[in-house]
Amino acid sequence: MGVVGRVGRLGWVVVFGRFERGRRGAVAAVGVAVLVGGSAYAGWALTPSAGPAPVARPSDQVSAPTSSVPTESAETIAPAAPAPDHLPEIDYDPAPVGFPDDPDALDTTPLTEGVRPQRRLAAYDGPGGRPIAFLMPTISGVDLTVPVARREAGWTAVLLPSANRKLAWLPPGGFDTVELRDQIVVERVPYRLTWYRDGVAKRSWRVSLGQRGQETPLGRTFVLGRTPPPESVYGGVDIYALGSVPDDPESVPAGLRGAHIGIHTWYHDGELGRQTTNGCIRLTPSGQRLLLKEVPPGSPVTVVDTLPTPTPTA
Repeated sequence: MGVVGRVGRLGWVVVFGRFERGRRGAVAAVGVAVLVGGSAYAGWALTPSAGPAPVARPSDQVSAPTSSVPTESAETIAPAAPAPDHLPEIDYDPAPVGFPDDPDALDTTPLTEGVRPQRRLAAYDGPGGRPIAFLMPTISGVDLTVPVARREAGWTAVLLPSANRKLAWLPPGGFDTVELRDQIVVERVPYRLTWYRDGVAKRSWRVSLGQRGQETPLGRTFVLGRTPPPESVYGGVDIYALGSVPDDPESVPAGLRGAHIGIHTWYHDGELGRQTTNGCIRLTPSGQRLLLKEVPPGSPVTVVDTLPTPTPTA
């Protein structure tokens, strides 16, 4: 795919790349806005949330990953209201407003199941609630896998793509569930990213995060897909696009808006442990290559200020 945009003094470029389905899927071409920073700043300025999103705050409940998704035992299924055909579809652009907040946005408990829509699914604001939009089987041509966050009254809540700290509720049917073994936890205060598998910390890396005013968004999100490196500054290593977007879309230059927060590397490691990106998470090339090899799309990513105790690998 081609490179579109302009290169200024800081080297900003708007790139349209592609995603890959993951370890077992084929490459699919998509139009994804990726923002490439200059020598001092790097990151994607991504699809802004529609309206100001409430910023999640750390609490004493933040903890290292331990268990699975909350489930209610009651099997009474709340009926689903018919969804009008004119509802918007959830894609790479800002998610429609009206979806509920994620009440466990800073919980680092592993989310061990994912949902893969098999057809267009109506997404609601709660069990038996109001339909807001349609969740599609793909986003920008890439198969969609979204982590399961909660279950209630026979319904399933998933992390909403293209939004921060929001849930979408799905009635039964029309999707498959898959196992999610991997998880990424990012701590903003110690500038640390830790990869977990089956709840066990495997590796940790020092990272660079969002500069002041463009901080890396707190809360739960997930790996949406991957895109090839658009410029040599990425060191030839693919980039992860996440489901999250900047908390403040006005904090980035107007020409750099319209992309998602990402995980990527850089051509040097001199800025690790600093706030130098536009919200993205930047780690070493070897770390990024390992994540790309081991962590498939749909895997949950949680950003907190800090965990109560350091992870065993840190």
